[in-house]
Amino acid sequence: MAEASNTEEHILLLPFLAQGHLRPFLHLANRLLSHTPFSVSILTTPLNAANLRRQSENRNLNIVELPFSSTDYGLPPNTENTDRIPLTSIINLFNATTSLEPHLRDYLSRHHLGNPPTCIIFDVFLGWADNVARSIGSTGICFNTGGTYGVAAYISIWNHLPHRNVGDDEEFSLPGFPENIKLRRNQLHRFLRGADGSDDWSRFFQPQIRSSLNCSGWLCNTVEEIEPVGFQVLRNSMKSPIWGIGPLIMNSSSSNNDSKNDEEGCLEWLNEFEKDSVLYICFGSQNTVSPIQMMEFAKGLEESKVPFLWVIRPPFGFDFNGELKPEWLPEGFEERMRENKQGKLIRKWAPQLEILRHEATGGFLSHCGWNSVLEALSEGVAIIGWPLAAEQAYNSKMMVEEMGIAVELTRGLEGEVKEEGVKRVVEMVFDRKKGSYGWEMKKKAVEIGEKLKVAWIMEGVNKGSSAKAMDDFVEFIVSCRSKEVA
Repeated sequence: MAEASNTEEHILLLPFLAQGHLRPFLHLANRLLSHTPFSVSILTTPLNAANLRRQSENRNLNIVELPFSSTDYGLPPNTENTDRIPLTSIINLFNATTSLEPHLRDYLSRHHLGNPPTCIIFDVFLGWADNVARSIGSTGICFNTGGTYGVAAYISIWNHLPHRNVGDDEEFSLPGFPENIKLRRNQLHRFLRGADGSDDWSRFFQPQIRSSLNCSGWLCNTVEEIEPVGFQVLRNSMKSPIWGIGPLIMNSSSSNNDSKNDEEGCLEWLNEFEKDSVLYICFGSQNTVSPIQMMEFAKGLEESKVPFLWVIRPPFGFDFNGELKPEWLPEGFEERMRENKQGKLIRKWAPQLEILRHEATGGFLSHCGWNSVLEALSEGVAIIGWPLAAEQAYNSKMMVEEMGIAVELTRGLEGEVKEEGVKRVVEMVFDRKKGSYGWEMKKKAVEIGEKLKVAWIMEGVNKGSSAKAMDDFVEFIVSCRSKEVA
């Protein structure tokens, strides 16, 4: 790893401690190194730093360890990200991230005394870092690893708590959004449903979000052309500039390396099927569904007759990394799927981007985490939404109502899942007769995929919007630096 000199122009990156945030920060670091003149360092906790070093192929990227003690916040030893933490303890990890501030200040005093970094790019959940940047004469920039629509909804709800006085099935408006965009209280994550401004979640999120909104600018892992509503709402909520620099996802060489690690033979299995005929199912690296939902979902899949590749974990309430027990699925389900060549269950890791790129993949049943959304849309794959946490419900809502490239099956662990409903939705998505809903979804997904593909074109008169945004961002932070020096 390259060790940065304290005399060169330097950007520091400070990610939140979750895989869905760490990987976009790694992709951002690589973009900055390849498209700007700056040296780049990612600062994170020791175990996350080790993981990033294993993932990184860029020898010019400096990865710095900041001390971290999870046990000081009621977490098990060596707990440094959201992996394997029960939902009831995740707020402890959020609170623990504030302990990084003194260690960041110590690092800056030792390595950047008299020559502050050009800017500090921090996660939206680490808003305290903007005060650190200001205090040393640097520029604080927030990096939103998600889309603009989802984060704008998240910000609106946390800042205003507009759902506090409505019933579970009542609609409420989102402050700052067009009046026709509404949510129901029962569509929110359960921690947000119970937020009243004095609870632990509110006490963490509200100050961090407000600090992030007051920083010098925002980078967003999305593309201007695909999220007009989100960009408009977010820009109306702050005075600082916003740059869409997505999609920041795995490049082709890295995904090819992933395909070599396809221990369960996903890609070979897909080779046996026709184009656009297989449903890929994955709820992300940290989510699962309830036992009742899993049972009904499996029944509906079987009845649909649509081939599927399912990355499956034990249901909620059981050891997420434990063995899959037969009683959680219909009797003889896996054997019938194998014999009929209808489905394959993946118990470990799957090369998601390569699966989505495979011509046999015709749909993606997803938890609607933003990284998964970008990967699917980049390949023109339509989505069946089953949002489970964070801003996923807002991502799903946008894809259904604004983009027209998704249909929602249910929401959360409490959402109703019935065999007949699963069958109907899956069959609808895979009905590709011209003019059908499935055909329209696929058509629109392909159109969005083309917009994502051209966003990073670097040369000529047709330079992509994300490439232009990166140019504008560099010009902005250089101008801020010049003002500080002057």
